[in-house]
Amino acid sequence: MRRDFIIGIDSGSTTTKAVVFSSTGAIVGTGRRRVAQHMERPHHVERDMHEAWQAVIGSIRDALSAAGLDGNAIASVGVTAHGDGVFLLDRSRNPLGRGIMSLDSRATAIHDRWKRDGISDLTLPIAGQRPYVYSANTLLAWIRNNEPERYQAIGSVIFAKDWIRYCLTGEIATDLTEASTSFTDLYTQDYSDDLLDVLGLTDIRAALPEMRLSCEQGGVVTAEAAALTGLVAGTPVSVGLHDVTAAAVGLGHTRAGDLSITAGTFSINEVFRDRPVVGEDWACRAGYRRGLWNCMAISPASSSNLEWLAKILMPGDQDAARVLSAEIEARLSQPGARPAVPLYHPFLFGSPYDAPASASLFGVQSWHDRADLFQAMVEGTVFNHREHVDALKQTGPVRRIGISGGGSGQPAIAQMFADILGMPVRIPEVREAGALGAALTASVSVGLYANLEDAVAAQDVPMHTYRPQPDRERVYEGIYRRYVALTQAMRPFWSDLYDGGTSSLKPATTERSRENDLVEAGPVLNYAMAGTMTQGARP
Repeated sequence: MRRDFIIGIDSGSTTTKAVVFSSTGAIVGTGRRRVAQHMERPHHVERDMHEAWQAVIGSIRDALSAAGLDGNAIASVGVTAHGDGVFLLDRSRNPLGRGIMSLDSRATAIHDRWKRDGISDLTLPIAGQRPYVYSANTLLAWIRNNEPERYQAIGSVIFAKDWIRYCLTGEIATDLTEASTSFTDLYTQDYSDDLLDVLGLTDIRAALPEMRLSCEQGGVVTAEAAALTGLVAGTPVSVGLHDVTAAAVGLGHTRAGDLSITAGTFSINEVFRDRPVVGEDWACRAGYRRGLWNCMAISPASSSNLEWLAKILMPGDQDAARVLSAEIEARLSQPGARPAVPLYHPFLFGSPYDAPASASLFGVQSWHDRADLFQAMVEGTVFNHREHVDALKQTGPVRRIGISGGGSGQPAIAQMFADILGMPVRIPEVREAGALGAALTASVSVGLYANLEDAVAAQDVPMHTYRPQPDRERVYEGIYRRYVALTQAMRPFWSDLYDGGTSSLKPATTERSRENDLVEAGPVLNYAMAGTMTQGARP
């Protein structure tokens, strides 16, 4: 049998997918398995590494079955997975506890102390970014301080996709895109001893794995993995990509100025640049090859909001999000004006801001129904993407915008992105952009294409382009300004809302500062609330 097909594995925050692609990017079989998030302790969001591997096994078998193929048809396998966080192995290459996911916030105190002491500022010129609460380096510092025995037992520091590839091949490595999330020099794109020194993590340098390029081979499927998955022993596996980079490649983006949006658990907004660009509102990480950089503006504030509301409004209905999306799809497809829906801040799981933030609905009235609330949340998540995209435009010109995830394949929501962003947006017909990006690295690793650019060019994936509608763009521009004004107005209140009011017990000097904040916020709050309560029309 000819090996004409590639498998891309995408292990996301809640679902692991294995997708069998043809040489032109057509999906011929898909397997999906849910993977649990373990949250037994406040601020801890973890993944059992063995459960993650079992989900990969099941999804590969399901994908091969759906495609009507066996492992002999697969030329190579590519891997991507949820990024950041950290997965640890001991010196015997066994899991050292559960993997820590990017939704985890246990290291907030360390993150805040690094900011307060100026350590975060020292990292910016070295790494092109400051550490996030969920960055591997921040989490390692937390483990060092709170679980010293575990810290001393670390043999390898890897990421989620590296664990999956290790299970497939028995080889430990990472790639440029993952390593640059926490450990590399912005300019050389190699591991940075200076960065580790600033963060007090020099003793884990030996545990950082070999760093390879994404399109290199990262081993071959072992006999044990073959027996479990249905793949053939000896099938090559590429090193693979960080998930957000995989999604960009799956959208067909490989050139400087290509801006990609992924509306998933996180609001992911990224643009490739052919030079490093450092700024306050984005992280500058490595692209999929040396000499390419990826400027990223992200926050945990996208489609996870919609999944949360769907569970609240329609408990027990597995298709709740789809039903609610269909309701607003039908509404938005109708011409003419309609009553205003509420305005929403999508900060259930976090925000783009240093201050603690809370999700908020403004302007809710008795006549609003579930579709109004759901639409408000969709608009709020797109406004959050808009804030990030506006920041990324400071890094240079934008050639084009592509979007995946978060219901963006629905025409009304895709049009909303175009209207709110004020630019044409491209939506691929193939929805598994991350898995496709991973699969394309696999195709390069076995010589089907000379490089990733050629692999992308060979794909025949239809794209739909949505252009801003002037009337709706104008209306959304006004609503977005109101969204920003309310964000500023709410800042003095966030701490009390976030910690249940315990900050009200702080000393009088803090209260005086809060009073000053409220006075300064007053005019903004008056403007924002006046606009929110106006019974105008929405597009």
